[in-house]
Amino acid sequence: MSKMSQIERTIQLENDIILPVFGQFDSNIRKIEKSCGVQIVNRGDDVKVVGEERGVHKAWSVLNSMAALARRGEEITEQNLEYFISSAEEADLQELEKVYDNLICITANGRPLKPKTMGQKKYIDLMKNNTVVFGIGPAGTGKTYLAMAMAITAFKNNEVNRIILTRPAIEAGEKLGFLPGDLQQKVDPYLRPLYDALYEIMGVENFTKNMEKGLIEVAPLAYMRGRTLDNAYIVLDEAQNTTPEQMKMFLTRIGYGSKAVITGDLTQIDLAEGKRSGLLEATKILSGIEGIGMITLTNKDVVRHPLVQKIILAYEKFESRKRSDADGKKDSRWGRA
Repeated sequence: MSKMSQIERTIQLENDIILPVFGQFDSNIRKIEKSCGVQIVNRGDDVKVVGEERGVHKAWSVLNSMAALARRGEEITEQNLEYFISSAEEADLQELEKVYDNLICITANGRPLKPKTMGQKKYIDLMKNNTVVFGIGPAGTGKTYLAMAMAITAFKNNEVNRIILTRPAIEAGEKLGFLPGDLQQKVDPYLRPLYDALYEIMGVENFTKNMEKGLIEVAPLAYMRGRTLDNAYIVLDEAQNTTPEQMKMFLTRIGYGSKAVITGDLTQIDLAEGKRSGLLEATKILSGIEGIGMITLTNKDVVRHPLVQKIILAYEKFESRKRSDADGKKDSRWGRA
């Protein structure tokens, strides 16, 4: 890189935000330098960014956004740093900063629960403004967790009288028959992730008290048949493993004063070969109907370890190559290769 092609930009950071912005042992700065191809030098309150124009503007934008978060007392994590870096060239970072202004609730251990990506904020807005919402996306995007947080918030605010959480137990045939216990004990392993999230958000004691009163229900999808669910917040998880008949049955249970959120990952369909996914079919049939919101979250909305984003992206590329190879073979059989 020639010196003629280099530029320099400066940002001023107050002493009390230098440490959170820079990170322990300057780990945040090292990551920005590597991702943007720049050098970052700290001289008192002035932080200089030196490098080629594109990289400097990107790094400067990321630093500004991190500083804005630090001034508001927000924690700068590896996850939100990665998100700012990956989004700096295609999104308005000032809009990204506002994502963290949206408090959903406080968890049982006092942690504020907020969206962490633009996709998650749009998902929350859809849940606020629609009766039925489909949240589709890969693991780690917060589909179910955020839906449950919204359900618990609505319950605490007396917007609904009860919460119903459900998911299909796709093994609820002969394989479950070999397990000990009654039906509830057999399906509990499939519902465990829902229980875990409830414990974290509500606290075990509060959850147990409300469940004993029948105000919170965690049940397999089969239990929904024949019921009309009024004044309830209903979350259907793992919906990619519903059949079209099950999905129609679930959607027609929704009563007055109720909301329903349907979550799933269309890349993780575990139905028997030849069976159609009710989630996939529903998104095609119900698209464009007023009161029904749909969002597809992506690997950029993953809020687990940054490596999870890379794993999802690698699988997406692999699946895309497989489809291209299959299409190529099909064309060659018809003499069009």
